[in-house]
Amino acid sequence: MAATDDLTTHRSSGLAYAVSAYVLWGILPIYFLALAPASAWEIVAWRVVFSLAFCAIALTVTRSWGRFGALLTDKRVLFTMGLAGLFIYINWQTYVLATVSGHVVEAALGYFINPIVTVFLGVLVQRERLRVAQWVAVGVSIVAVIVLAVGYGSVPWIALILAFSFGFYGLIKKRVGGRVDALSGLTLETMWLTPVAIIQLVVVGVTAGLTIGSDGPWHAVLLAGAGVITAVPLLFFAAASRRLPLVYMGFIQYFAPFIQFVVGVAVLHEAMPPERWVGFAIVWLALLILSVDMIAAARQGKRAAELDLAPVD
Repeated sequence: MAATDDLTTHRSSGLAYAVSAYVLWGILPIYFLALAPASAWEIVAWRVVFSLAFCAIALTVTRSWGRFGALLTDKRVLFTMGLAGLFIYINWQTYVLATVSGHVVEAALGYFINPIVTVFLGVLVQRERLRVAQWVAVGVSIVAVIVLAVGYGSVPWIALILAFSFGFYGLIKKRVGGRVDALSGLTLETMWLTPVAIIQLVVVGVTAGLTIGSDGPWHAVLLAGAGVITAVPLLFFAAASRRLPLVYMGFIQYFAPFIQFVVGVAVLHEAMPPERWVGFAIVWLALLILSVDMIAAARQGKRAAELDLAPVD
């Protein structure tokens, strides 16, 4: 009974972390738009730099430098987190570019597709076996991408890049989750990315000019705050990844794209012609199939566990 209670508590805390992460990600478009006139390249570079600064402070406050130092001696962990950093950098840069260029709805599409990608990667990388309904959901999502490609007049590359980059990032975090705590993992990722961010800031400064410090104190504070609003949901995500099965993480991901979609359509008034509504409707159908299947599988697993725990006469 104690083990069951511990598992319930473990998953409940994981659920709270996951929901918090995805709600924060959902409102990010509004935050990034408030950083104008900073370019997407400057925003992402400052995200990396200030995220690393936030992590350094957090490591000091929590007295976790010893644990972090031990990870630096593990080459496998070090390079794995470097790979995770690469995928999250691709995700960040694509997302901010999409936001500031008026493609919030397409970015939301990427995160709607992401749960399907998560399931697909489970088969491709983890050698998991899909149930019939999961295969149907994957097939329906492919149809949706084709319909949306017609609607957009081209392949929705922003959505696909976001979906796959974050899918691979989540997979890597899941595989090292037992060995790397959330704070140390994020510190390693941003440490790898800091040289890239510095080069990016130099290039922006030389070509277009940096806006930090030249557009008022509040603008500078908001740019610095990009580190916090970047680090906090990623820490929540990493903590949730260690506590929840990958399939649960895929389900909770609906929170962020739904909020982003509402922001794009209702707040920013991005175009949604009929063919795009059809494409999104097909995506939502795929997610509904996936959700119903997950609920059914969870109930079946719970009944099986109850039978295993039942006393034998």
